[in-house]
Amino acid sequence: MATTQLTASSISAKGFASFEGLRSTSNLKVSSFAPLKQNSRLFHGLVVKASTVVSPKYTSLKPLGDRVLVKIKTAEEKSVGGILLPMSAQSKPQGGEVVAVGEGHSIGKTTVEISIKNGTQVLYSKYAGTELEFDGSKHLILKEDDIVGILETDDIKDLQPLNDRVLIKVAEVEEKTTGGLFLSQAAKEKPSFGTVIAVGPGPLDEEGKRKALSVSPGNTVLYSKYAGNDFKGADGSEYITLRASDVIAVLQ
Repeated sequence: MATTQLTASSISAKGFASFEGLRSTSNLKVSSFAPLKQNSRLFHGLVVKASTVVSPKYTSLKPLGDRVLVKIKTAEEKSVGGILLPMSAQSKPQGGEVVAVGEGHSIGKTTVEISIKNGTQVLYSKYAGTELEFDGSKHLILKEDDIVGILETDDIKDLQPLNDRVLIKVAEVEEKTTGGLFLSQAAKEKPSFGTVIAVGPGPLDEEGKRKALSVSPGNTVLYSKYAGNDFKGADGSEYITLRASDVIAVLQ
């Protein structure tokens, strides 16, 4: 799908009830633009994605503090069977390669360096960071705490969670009711419990030391229903990554 570069000066205000926040200095990428009704207050036809474009005259970018620069992994353009996917069906990547890191941050009198090194393949939270176009590629600059874990393979089950993150294999959805009736796809409720596969080293305390998490691999746990980030494993199994604070009980 073609992408159009627009600025505020190239968009007529006629027919827009309100369009606040758009400045002539903003670079916007519009992935679709459909005709709008006169005086309409709902802009269903306009999908705007803000992106900061770094001028080619800048050849390096150094994150500050506890921030990390990640080169975003390219979205899959084909299905496993080799079928070309339309743009609407291509899932937004949540992973990439670390290409630069900040100097770290301070906890009290202790300076804590960023634990991730350049070249590491990582997964990050879905809505984290600021997207940049730098050196001809898409990048994301985000806080180290927004990085979920290290993933050196293509299978989410191999994720090494960071900090207070937990990787859970979601329990399979019940196919039948207790009376033996098959459930329709719409009636199947997504489980909010599963088995812990891996845990991070824990958050840092006030002295800069790691505090171990209260859950361990192999635990069956209950977690908050709308927490975390969902992933599908290579074998089709469902996984979720979330913070340990979103785990609300251990089932025994």
